Amino acid sequence: MEQEQILGRIADMVDDERKLRESLAEGASDGTREREQLRSVERELDQCWDLLRQRRAKAEFGENPDDARVRPASQVEDYRS
Repeated sequence: MEQEQILGRIADMVDDERKLRESLAEGASDGTREREQLRSVERELDQCWDLLRQRRAKAEFGENPDDARVRPASQVEDYRS
């Protein structure tokens, strides 16, 4: 996945995350489905940010950014830069 594609996907997911948080705040339903979707979006966002960091690091050190791979959510979850 190219950097532009990753950034586009991140932007889409941030928008989805915002909408889900708004829906939860409105309390229109019990929120079970929204909370599950939100957790899924958060995990995928963590993976995308990690992939982007990997690509940038590889490029910075003269390696091929295309060698970066999506790591399991359990490995990148809640990563703080």
